[in-house]
Amino acid sequence: MKRHSSLAPLSREHHGALILARLLQKDAPLYKGLPADLQGKAEYGLAFYEKEMIEHFDAEERILRILNGIDSQLDQMAETILREHQEIHGLFASINDHSDLLNHLDTLGRTLEAHVRKEERQLFPLIQEKCSEETLANIEKALSQNK
Repeated sequence: MKRHSSLAPLSREHHGALILARLLQKDAPLYKGLPADLQGKAEYGLAFYEKEMIEHFDAEERILRILNGIDSQLDQMAETILREHQEIHGLFASINDHSDLLNHLDTLGRTLEAHVRKEERQLFPLIQEKCSEETLANIEKALSQNK
């Protein structure tokens, strides 16, 4: 399914999150220009989170507020996405205090990858299916106001 233009910017941002997600996992391939050591991955992950992901999650949550009450499936999915955001925030927040960094980063990477894939494969298609063009235009407007 082609991504609606209102959701395309968020979808494009998911690429970087997926690379980070794979980088943090135990079986990660080497990525040119990205850290290969455990501490470097942790530092890179935190920097990416602070620079990119917090704002990205905020944008997604603005969209979810617009969608509130349109459809029960969307409402359920929004609750799930919000819970996952909180879980991911917590996983990033505890990177520096975790005694088993290797397994913590692996858990974080797998959680982040599953989350992004859920948004791409379930949430965004559901938004496109359930929302009117007017609602999609409101989403686009809400996202462009904070750029």
